[in-house]
Amino acid sequence: MTTIINNEHKKLNVPNLRFPEFQGEWEMCILGDYGKVVTGNTPPTKDIENYENGTYLWASPADLSTIKLISETKTKLSSKGFSKTRALPKGSVLVTCIGSTIGKTGMATKEMSTNQQINSIVVNDNNDNEFVYYAIQSAFPRYLSSIAVQAVPIISKSAFEMLPNKRPCLQEQKKIGKFLSLLDERIATQCKVIDKLQSLIKGMEDNFLDNPLWEKTYLRSFMQFFPTNSLSWEQLSYKEGAIRNLHYGLIHGFQTRGINSASLPMIKNEAVPKHYILCQVGDVAFADASEDTGEIAKSVEFVDTIEGDTICGLHTIHGRDIKNRTVVCFKGFAFNSRYFHNQIKRLAQGTKVFSITANNLSSCYIYLPDLDTQTVIVKLLKSYEEQLIIGRIILKQYEKQKQYLLRQMFI
Repeated sequence: MTTIINNEHKKLNVPNLRFPEFQGEWEMCILGDYGKVVTGNTPPTKDIENYENGTYLWASPADLSTIKLISETKTKLSSKGFSKTRALPKGSVLVTCIGSTIGKTGMATKEMSTNQQINSIVVNDNNDNEFVYYAIQSAFPRYLSSIAVQAVPIISKSAFEMLPNKRPCLQEQKKIGKFLSLLDERIATQCKVIDKLQSLIKGMEDNFLDNPLWEKTYLRSFMQFFPTNSLSWEQLSYKEGAIRNLHYGLIHGFQTRGINSASLPMIKNEAVPKHYILCQVGDVAFADASEDTGEIAKSVEFVDTIEGDTICGLHTIHGRDIKNRTVVCFKGFAFNSRYFHNQIKRLAQGTKVFSITANNLSSCYIYLPDLDTQTVIVKLLKSYEEQLIIGRIILKQYEKQKQYLLRQMFI
């Protein structure tokens, strides 16, 4: 590949990064020029036969994610249900055109259909479907800026067809599409590696931690819970402050069972509460509220070191092992295990937002082996968790490479 010198080609419709064998300007086009645009639809849900024993893929926005190729969908249609939809051939490019995930794209790996939130392009013979997929991904940030501000962003079929784009000759389209597809294959492979590691860690947690042969120990017998503050995000800063604060929103975002306080925001000097309990290594913070029962009481344990004074904040429950019954990190795994969360789900209160109290937590239990056994378990689980962290870093690098290429290889 070679980089076009922009100083010499400012007025040319050419990308910054281009394969050396291609020259000349790209032509202006609209998305409708790439092929037939199809808006999906939903078979009547009252007729169960449309969905019963379904084998045909039927995509909704939830099925479009980081991975390009759509080989599975959350909902499938029977042949009866599929006959009532607008069929898409293999290779069609799918684009979410309404809602919070607007702009998410995917590509059909077989004949399938979608719901009405997705517009698809059945790419014609004059264009390469792989190129079209990436051209839309590259241009969508610009498309979003042109959408009228509204509560629910939406692009109609007619507006979608008229969205502007630029394209080279078919031969160059194919080379660009093939090149970027190789990177997407790496991304897909890395996602599978991460999924397998997550499943492995979860399976080991179930096998190692849910062990009735160990001592059944209620949290009230060794954990003490402390009051926390109710500071909002507006009272926190990543630039100033002497005391760090763990907000419940951060707990839901953490991908590991343990954290180091260096990543936490600080309390603005004028917002520091009068009374607080500092966190110690081995302390645990639980999120006391969530819209998802699977996330209620999600916890993290402070590991290694605590850099500066740190306290627990809004919608958190701060707990400490005051009897030294556990080694550092063991609680982080035990309190996120499936058997522990099954107890939490039975105790959680609420309808739309679920919550739990320190008293609820005190009535839950974990199985405790001796400290040496805990140390061995922690060492094993942490080794796989470290692999998971590395896997996510690699994935992020691939995604950054892709975003760079989407900016440089398209106009």
